[in-house]
Amino acid sequence: MFDSELDAAKELNKNKFTRGAGAIAGVVLEKHLGQVLTNHNLKLTKKNSSISDFNDILKSSGIYDTPTWRKIQHLGDIRNLCDHSKTREPKQEEVDELISGVTAIIKTVY
Repeated sequence: MFDSELDAAKELNKNKFTRGAGAIAGVVLEKHLGQVLTNHNLKLTKKNSSISDFNDILKSSGIYDTPTWRKIQHLGDIRNLCDHSKTREPKQEEVDELISGVTAIIKTVY
């Protein structure tokens, strides 16, 4: 499931649908972090949690280190840029980074 969604995000980004591509990659990251929480029997305290909330819980629980936490924060920032049109349009290179970063996280954090 994750690989096909990321493949769809890659294709969208290649065709300059950067917001949609980033949104899909962000959903994959969010779902994966939620599954990691479940795998480690960790609970969320907020009803509508975000990537940042998942990330903080996983770091504070010792599931991963500060560099991984920072990388996920950065990926979450790119995802937010795609999902919210408050500041500027996301760049195709940023979404490429988001997609490749999510690919790496789902293969290394579990």
